[in-house]
Amino acid sequence: MELGKLGVWVGMDGMSAHAAAAFAERVEERGYDALWIPEGRGRNALVLASWLLSRTKRLIVATGIANIYARDPMAMASGQRTLAEQSGGRFLLGVGVSHRPTVEGLRGHTYGKPVATMRAYLQAMREAPYGAPQPAERPLTVVAALGPRMMALSNEFADGAHPYNTAPDHTAQARAILSPGKLLCPEVWVLLETDPARARSTARQALSRYLQLENYVNGWRRQGFGDDDLAGGGSDRFLDAMVAWGDEGAIRSRIQQHWDAGADHVCIQPISPSDARDAAGERVLDLLAPAPRS
Repeated sequence: MELGKLGVWVGMDGMSAHAAAAFAERVEERGYDALWIPEGRGRNALVLASWLLSRTKRLIVATGIANIYARDPMAMASGQRTLAEQSGGRFLLGVGVSHRPTVEGLRGHTYGKPVATMRAYLQAMREAPYGAPQPAERPLTVVAALGPRMMALSNEFADGAHPYNTAPDHTAQARAILSPGKLLCPEVWVLLETDPARARSTARQALSRYLQLENYVNGWRRQGFGDDDLAGGGSDRFLDAMVAWGDEGAIRSRIQQHWDAGADHVCIQPISPSDARDAAGERVLDLLAPAPRS
């Protein structure tokens, strides 16, 4: 798989199936290398990936992430191999442990120790039988990793890592843990807004639910953000580090910082005020689009 350098990360549960397919087609037409989709309270990520792959020709579809508590290791491995074989190798599986409130409160499972649980899960995926035609190439797996222990696990048991809500300094630290050849694919929030007050208000709105999740809060503390940064919806320093806002040049500069820090692939997630989300998101994707592939 040649993942390329730039992709798009977007939640699609607010779109109809046909609108989601049309969006994926536009992402492909703009020349982006991959489309990353999450898994939460809505669509099954593997089922949606199958639909998007069937409607595109070159685009890689990646999960960011498929929840390991949503299916057992054999089901995850068989789904991965099926999608890779059906699409000619255009499916990239990203897996993660999700968050305690989702796993226990919503799904009714027991939330295990993240690193130990992920290690056992990946090992079981490796050993899972599969009685259908294999894909031409071994499909790749990346892990949602924030802390150094999960990053090291991504290096040992997977093909790389997909950090979320991280700054370029974290990318540099992750690159130091991951071996050469392992994928490092951070997500970056992007906001086409040059007014600092409006930009930070939108950033605060986008990040508000993540500030309630211990996985992210712990990760931000490891990145050097303290109580003052994480209180009251986030300090200016915190918001500016998490969201690449400004004009086209400022956003491109932040993406470049991640590449310079060792990222192989950056997936951008457009945000904007809720009353202008669709139009603003399309505009920033137009501005940042690579040259369309022939």
